[in-house]
Formats: sequence, structure tokens, C-alpha cells
Amino acid sequence: MPITLLARSAALFLLAALLEIGGAWLVWQGVRAHKGWAWIGAGMIALGLYGFVATLQPQGDFARVLAAYGGVFVAGSLVWGVVADGYRPDRWDITGALVCLAGMAVIMYAPRGR
Repeated sequence: MPITLLARSAALFLLAALLEIGGAWLVWQGVRAHKGWAWIGAGMIALGLYGFVATLQPQGDFARVLAAYGGVFVAGSLVWGVVADGYRPDRWDITGALVCLAGMAVIMYAPRGR
């Protein structure tokens, strides 16, 4: 995969993570922290935009893109927790996230003989 496509793919994964994790967090805040329907609605919009952003990946296989995104979601969720909620991951959280990111890289970027 050329470096420009790799950079585009990585940027899209980061944007997708921001939208999905942020959207879920907004819904969580709206419901669990009783912040109301505006937060829930904003979260639903962000979640819908996540679904759109995922379609922009240069790789055309739905299963591969969504499977790989799972690794990004795991690591991104921990980072979001640190930044937004003061969560402190332990070494096993970090190890698990790194394993997921390694799996993501294999799924998405391994050379294939197509």
C-alpha cells in the first residue's frame, strides 16, 4: 500500500474512532449522567457520521475494514477514557490495546497477492 493511501487510511480510522467513541460517550453522558436529549441527539449524529466515514476507507472489503477498526476502537476507547474521564489504564489494558492494534495492522495492511 503506498504511503499516501496508508496515511489516508490511518486518518480515516482516527476520525472514525473520534466519531464512534465520542458519539457513544455523548449518549452515555446524556443517559447515565442525566445531561439530556441534546447530548443523546449529538451522540446519535456522531454515530451516524462514523458509519459514513468507515465507507471512505481505500480498502473495499466491509468485513476487513470493520474488523480492523475493532482494534482502533479498543485502543481509542482507553485513550478517550484517560482524556475525558480520568481513567487510568493498567499494564494489562495497555498490553491488550497493543495486541488489538497489532491485529488491526495485520488485518488491514498485510501484503496480499490480489
